[in-house]
Amino acid sequence: MGSFEAGQTVVRRDVYQGRVWSEQALRVIADTDTALVTACCPGSEARCPSLYARARNSGEPSARTEAFEAMATGEWELASAVWQETVQMLWKPPAVWFSVNAFYVPDGDGHRLRNWYVNFEHPTRRTADGFDTFDLAVDLVIDPDLSKLRWKDEDEYAHVRRLGVVSDTEHQAVELARAQVLAMLEDRAGPFADAGQWAAWRWDASWLPPRFPG
Repeated sequence: MGSFEAGQTVVRRDVYQGRVWSEQALRVIADTDTALVTACCPGSEARCPSLYARARNSGEPSARTEAFEAMATGEWELASAVWQETVQMLWKPPAVWFSVNAFYVPDGDGHRLRNWYVNFEHPTRRTADGFDTFDLAVDLVIDPDLSKLRWKDEDEYAHVRRLGVVSDTEHQAVELARAQVLAMLEDRAGPFADAGQWAAWRWDASWLPPRFPG
């Protein structure tokens, strides 16, 4: 499958057991042999499980737990959504079990880097419209200057492990990916080698929020 062009709209899909769990419309920043780099901004089109939408709107943590239980049984519905509050840039190499994300918040006439966010997920599977992966629940949050980090959603990760959503094989891959990310951070490799450039990056003002093709 060929490379995507800068500025093109692509769709990231999280797919579990052949069913779409979530979808996100993104703009391509760059597509190389090293990584596919994409971004979205407030107003970008998305779809997520209706229970997730309820959790976000109500602040009820139990709704997220219910969403994982629905995933385990294969019974969920998708709800239309839009990306809110932040600009996100996503760095996704083709064969690794994680992506590195940067989140930006408004600052004066532009925006500033709020934090880095490592999402542990399946390797990329390219599609005609973008790529498929699957979010494995656990995450790593890193300060913008790379000085501090904290693991996030370990409780949810343990829950999906108990439910059987994340298999032993996937767990082993996540453990290896954790070590890989920490080594990359220590060595200032990958996006962390160009942290200043990432911090200075700005959304192209000529780009509208991406929408799903068709």
